Amino acid sequence: MSNKNISKEHSMYLKQNQKRKRTILISQITILILGLILWEIAARFNWIDSFLTSSPSQIWNLFLEYTKNGDLFYHVGISVFETVIGFLAGTLLGVFVAIGLWWSDFWAKVLAPYLVVLNSLPKTALAPIVIIWVGAGYSGIIVTAITVSIVVTIMNMFISFTSVDEDKIRLLETFGATKFQVLRKVVLPYSIPALMSTLKVNIGLSWVGVIVGEFLVSKAGIGYLIVYGGQVFRLDLVMMSVFILSIISAIMYKGIAIIENRFAKWHD
Repeated sequence: MSNKNISKEHSMYLKQNQKRKRTILISQITILILGLILWEIAARFNWIDSFLTSSPSQIWNLFLEYTKNGDLFYHVGISVFETVIGFLAGTLLGVFVAIGLWWSDFWAKVLAPYLVVLNSLPKTALAPIVIIWVGAGYSGIIVTAITVSIVVTIMNMFISFTSVDEDKIRLLETFGATKFQVLRKVVLPYSIPALMSTLKVNIGLSWVGVIVGEFLVSKAGIGYLIVYGGQVFRLDLVMMSVFILSIISAIMYKGIAIIENRFAKWHD
């Protein structure tokens, strides 16, 4: 739609919507900056114990130090690699299993109670067993990330597949469509919003799996820095690692949100 075809009222609505988004963003940044300033002031005037809580200036100086010697990029790169592989593998495997369950109603009913049990289990508590089975190192950490996210993906996508309008499926079958054509033409396009929501959830779950795995066996990565910082009472190192983890997670989440917006337009 060109700008000439937009009414004056609709144009005003769009402007107000953009203004509201800018106001929200500015408020979010302001709250963050004020929080950091108050934290720094409290540490400088000894209102809080900076040995236990560190301070923004200490974290920043440590960040510059780790950036200059290259250690930060090394640890962050390892964690991001493990998370991306675990995220992609967990999502793809989960979607394929969900398609298989949708395809076979028999196996869906057979495996339903097992999925419920697996979903209720604390996957992070099973991380030591997974690592022993798979092996310490990248493989064990990646598999831990996969186990955390795959069951959620299976259940979310299967529920989305089975909630497709039955009348649309019957219509295609009336015209002689195969099951694969029904999947490709109706079920998968209908389930794109559910897939995008699952991707957002899996970002956080994959990071949880990776950090837990790094807590246990890794000699590098963000999780290793957190554990090492706690062991030697370097709370500035711990806080720096947590901040970096938060920033990277937010960036990955935002990337999924951008993809979701584009797919939403295509879906509409």
